[in-house]
Amino acid sequence: MRSGLSRSVVVGAALIVAVALGACRDAGNDEGKLFEISGKIFVFNYRLARATYVVTLRPLKPMGEGQVAVASFQDPAGGAPLVVEQKVWPKLDKVTLESPALTCVVKNKPYAIAISIKGADGAVLQKIDTTLMSTEDQSILPDRPLVIDQLYTANPDLVGHPDGKLPGEPKPDCSKGG
Repeated sequence: MRSGLSRSVVVGAALIVAVALGACRDAGNDEGKLFEISGKIFVFNYRLARATYVVTLRPLKPMGEGQVAVASFQDPAGGAPLVVEQKVWPKLDKVTLESPALTCVVKNKPYAIAISIKGADGAVLQKIDTTLMSTEDQSILPDRPLVIDQLYTANPDLVGHPDGKLPGEPKPDCSKGG
């Protein structure tokens, strides 16, 4: 009877130690982090006939003055990454990074995103690497913007084409897509 009780105590103590070590390990992983990704999505703006990456970062610690977030988005059309630099505003509760307009986005294909947080002196304080997959293919967008100004004036090029698709419209060359 006594050996059964001793085993239970030893097993219980081992479980407590394992949980405590696991908690320490998890806390240690977040210790050097300044930001975490709180959202990432492809935005397909049908009215403007454009697709973009949008990534939001949530600060895990108070943000410093002069910090900058630099995002390098894989270009779905191929070629050099699309680089965006965004000032980090210490009083805001998030940082939003949006790419320039994209072409050749393919459904269910992972695209690489690399983010660096830099201090006021230019030193890299944190690196975040992730991927993003679209649930739609860019072919769902019209060939040209449906509107041409802030007043949402209908694009005269699309008269008679309410779906925004123009017969014979040249398509982007997506053969170099990475």
